[in-house]
Amino acid sequence: MSVVANIYWCQPILSEYAAGLLFIAPLGDLIRRRPLILLLTFISVSLTFGVAFTSNFIAFQVLSFLIGVVTCVPQILIPLAADLAPPEKRASAISIVLSGLLLGILLARVISGLIAEFVSWRVVYYVAIGLQALILGMLYFLLPDFPVRNTGITYFGILRSMAKFSVTEPLLIQACLVCMASMACFSNFWVTLTFLLGGTPYNYSTLVIGLFGLVGMFGVFMAPLIGRMVDHLVPWVATVFATLGLLVFQGIQTGAGGIHIAAVIIVCFGIDVFRQMQQVSLTTAVLGIDPKARSRLNAIVLISVFIGQIMGTAVGTEVFVTFGWRPAAALSVAWSGFTLVVMLVRGPHCARHTWFGYEGGLDIRKSDRRKSVGVIVTLSERQPATQNDEIKSIDQEDLSGSFVAEDSKSQA
Repeated sequence: MSVVANIYWCQPILSEYAAGLLFIAPLGDLIRRRPLILLLTFISVSLTFGVAFTSNFIAFQVLSFLIGVVTCVPQILIPLAADLAPPEKRASAISIVLSGLLLGILLARVISGLIAEFVSWRVVYYVAIGLQALILGMLYFLLPDFPVRNTGITYFGILRSMAKFSVTEPLLIQACLVCMASMACFSNFWVTLTFLLGGTPYNYSTLVIGLFGLVGMFGVFMAPLIGRMVDHLVPWVATVFATLGLLVFQGIQTGAGGIHIAAVIIVCFGIDVFRQMQQVSLTTAVLGIDPKARSRLNAIVLISVFIGQIMGTAVGTEVFVTFGWRPAAALSVAWSGFTLVVMLVRGPHCARHTWFGYEGGLDIRKSDRRKSVGVIVTLSERQPATQNDEIKSIDQEDLSGSFVAEDSKSQA
């Protein structure tokens, strides 16, 4: 939480964070994650010291760039949590880590706004130093390690495999498209919310606007409940449900966001809850594609998230300034509608390399899916050997709710 907050104390270093996702986060598939996480956190603390005390603008820019690059610790923790958690509790573990990520984003906005209102901007970085030092100590004593799953692979081989995953995995591409558009909606809402609340009819101060992040935090605190819910549902079903929820709340914002503050408060809470549910379910599904490539798969998804963040910030701001609050909110409705279409063109139980359509049934809960697979296995045992080869087997990841089928794992 405190590590990812670094990039939100100073918004322009978001692009450097994307560079860290591309070139550093995939290292989790190549080397042990515990020493990597500790090293990156230590470097981040050290660089923040420099930012807090430097008086040279060029030095400030260089240090900020480097902080952005090394601030990818949460994205290394997510695959580690997925590896450590049993399949039936994987979504809960991922949701806890993701809640820390979102909480860091919202908390940074609130704290930086409060501090900037009353004291020097340097105090923001003093707070960041203290929080990161505390986290570094906790990580050293509490963070478990996990053996490296890949042998005989090089760093450049990892980067090449990421490029291959990006164009050959239907589930990954589906998740990236949804995450990109959904994060554009999320960024559009929170960025243009400042303009909306600062103008007519609300005319709130910067301090009051910053406190709206506290409303979003209540949504983040729903993480344990969201995780347990996703653990019981097939990820595709949980994603579609979350997308429908986002459409409803975006519709509320479009209809009443600029009319009554109650609508804004309700939307602040609802968007955070359903955006988190959507991200948890998609991440759970994507990390099941290849357990040995979880750091790379997660990095690809998160790169799409930050592309969406840039898109939502830029386009949303332009639409708001040019046309007003309602068209800006309607833009998010359109993006959310796009995510729903993307989800509906590919069903919940498609084989790994199936791009469109529905196959393997429409089970909603993972328990129902296990029963269906049990029936298939029982029937296959009764078939002649010549027919057994025609029956698709479902791998353990699919039993825990992923969209992946084992009949295509050999193609990986």
